[in-house]
Amino acid sequence: MNTPNRSRRLNLTLSLTVAAALLAGCSAMTAQNPAGSLRPVNAVATESAGRLMLKGADLVAYFTQGRYVQGDARFSSVHQGVDFHFASAEHKALFDAAPQKYLPQYGGYCANGIVYGIPWGGDADAWKLIDGKLYIFGGRSSQEAFELDVPGNLRLADQYWASEVAGSNSLWQRSKRMVLRVPHYKSGEELARLVAAAKAAPK
Repeated sequence: MNTPNRSRRLNLTLSLTVAAALLAGCSAMTAQNPAGSLRPVNAVATESAGRLMLKGADLVAYFTQGRYVQGDARFSSVHQGVDFHFASAEHKALFDAAPQKYLPQYGGYCANGIVYGIPWGGDADAWKLIDGKLYIFGGRSSQEAFELDVPGNLRLADQYWASEVAGSNSLWQRSKRMVLRVPHYKSGEELARLVAAAKAAPK
């Protein structure tokens, strides 16, 4: 196939993917893309909050208790147009005094997805503190894949976050990078095989 035809096909595929995403995820698009500088974020719309980060996980608890704790709407804050819940008034006060200290990296999206420029997923109970910063993953398998090469994956994720994800529309960016994949892209199956091989390798 010649390059112009291939380019037209990719553009058409991308346009259709984005159109489908927009039709299917208007509330997600609104929740994940606030007007402030904290964008995009892994947030959902709820009855009590329009943009609730990580479905209300208490961000401070990762640092003070070393575990995932669900927050409570009674202890809530708004930062850069994003809603946060905490398990106690003490945790809310700690966050309010220094939000940057507690915010998850990459808007709370799966850090392994950001390695590929894809802001998608991120479960509050799959997480890791690295050099005093909070990283969220899309499940244990995503975390294991990321941990195969923490320095290399951090470098790639930081690069893609800074160069194209931060400040973008989450659905547009996700759709783009699902079609126009980064050179080092690996599917979930490929990553699973790499993780299995690493586990099976002699220590």
